[in-house]
Amino acid sequence: MQLTVNGNPVFIHTGGRDIDPARPAVVLIHGAGMDHSVWSLQSRYLAHHGRSVLAVDLPGHGRSGGEPLDSIAAIADWVIALLDAAGLERAALVGHSMGALVALDAAARHEGRVEAVALLGVAERMPVHPDLLAAAHAGEQSAIEMVIGWGSGPRGHGGAQGGGCPTPGLALIPGGRRLMASVRPGVLGVDLAACNDYGQGADTAAMVGCPALFLLGALDKMTPAKAGRSLAARVKTSQVVVLPQTGHMVMTESPDAVLEALASFLSLRRG
Repeated sequence: MQLTVNGNPVFIHTGGRDIDPARPAVVLIHGAGMDHSVWSLQSRYLAHHGRSVLAVDLPGHGRSGGEPLDSIAAIADWVIALLDAAGLERAALVGHSMGALVALDAAARHEGRVEAVALLGVAERMPVHPDLLAAAHAGEQSAIEMVIGWGSGPRGHGGAQGGGCPTPGLALIPGGRRLMASVRPGVLGVDLAACNDYGQGADTAAMVGCPALFLLGALDKMTPAKAGRSLAARVKTSQVVVLPQTGHMVMTESPDAVLEALASFLSLRRG
């Protein structure tokens, strides 16, 4: 599905069902250098169990037009503009990594538009090493290798080619490389800089009034579970689920556990 947001075309995967304003909506927000496809194992289920689903390609990513936005706050405001374009008053926001910071910021500053937030692979601060930032801005392959290597837990690193995956026919590390290689040069650098520059996570969390679910990987090297727990403690109404043997790519490394937690949190119609 395609919408127009702020004058640019935006691609949205709806999980195989049309958006229905009469059903509660959920927006799935990807992380740095990625697109809607990271939610492939959750979006269809959510769409067929009571939710209108908007798994979005952020500006400049995937099939969406425009340039990548250079701050977390700008992306959060864009998500609210997306709701307007889709004719939706409110939605739950589910975000991973950079997308989790976006969901957090949107919930704090647009309280009336956000029903709930689920935050995957998140921490108060997400500093990025200057060498990685430089490589990402230059569009170098080494940036992709660093992000995919550090972001993948033991399942991703399983096997001689790093092909371990709980889903038959898929390979986590090769799939991650292929996805990030498809993103326009420089976009990853813009995304990582936005994460690096966002220093108000703790204060933002304290402003969030809606329910919040934190889904954290026990073996996450990029946003350690300890940091996620610390951030969750600042949210008024939060619950934390730590997934064992899982790294930063929570929704692809442990898709069933993520879906089970989301289904409970969002009170989905089961069956």
